Amino acid sequence: MKLPTLREIGTEAKLLLIGIPVLIWTLVPIYHMFLFAISPKEDAFSGKLWPDHPTLHNFEIVFRQQHYFLRDFWVQFGNSTVIAIATGALTLFIATSAAFSISRLRAPGGRAVMNLALFTYFIPAAFLAVPMYRTMGNYGLLNSHWSLILAMVTIASPYAIWVLKQASDKLPVELDEAATMDGATTLQLFRLVYVPLMMPSLVAVGTYAILLAWNEYLYAFLLLSKDTDITLPVALGNFLAADDSPWELLMTTGFIYALPPAAIYYAFKRYMVGGLTAGAVKS
Repeated sequence: MKLPTLREIGTEAKLLLIGIPVLIWTLVPIYHMFLFAISPKEDAFSGKLWPDHPTLHNFEIVFRQQHYFLRDFWVQFGNSTVIAIATGALTLFIATSAAFSISRLRAPGGRAVMNLALFTYFIPAAFLAVPMYRTMGNYGLLNSHWSLILAMVTIASPYAIWVLKQASDKLPVELDEAATMDGATTLQLFRLVYVPLMMPSLVAVGTYAILLAWNEYLYAFLLLSKDTDITLPVALGNFLAADDSPWELLMTTGFIYALPPAAIYYAFKRYMVGGLTAGAVKS
């Protein structure tokens, strides 16, 4: 058994010195959110590391919608779910089709599309909020879930196209040639060869688009207004409108809302790392 060298030990020590403080810095807010969620209202600001009387009553209030701010909790949770899934599906369809056309079919203007996709990220998404609001108003889409879905697809698609195109370039061209010689049509080539080989990158990009829409606040706040149409992040902001905000319920709702994306990330983290970095270096 080979013993680690002093250099390897030093490298591991440096990584631990950096990683442990970052881990603690990341987990402390999550722990405080959980602490609020299991604390009675009178103990929420006690400053203790663990409540004297931990309770799940706050979760019961949220699930049963037993507070004014939570009267549409399940509807708003469903809105967030529908919008996130629709955004992921549309982004995948657009980005996969574009990457296949540019990388495999060598469609004219492909380089211009890639440059424009990259150029969009020089403009912060917040700067586009007002133009997006006006555009959706001109097309009569305000206060419709489609307005937020299309806005999120607009933001997610350029990055998704870029990632999938880079990953697509790494696929052997010989596979396409062999399939074509066997009589495969373009659609069959896309469905039977391209999509299965690109699956890790597709899962990563789809997860990215879903999480982007799931966590969006600004565009959801601007484009949706009815309590039964808004997403849960906007509803959480309404908690702060009261003089005596129920912080324990706010943190409980936020903790519940954070569980699905955490589950999605840990379910697909193997694809997230490999898929989003595919094509980053040439083999």
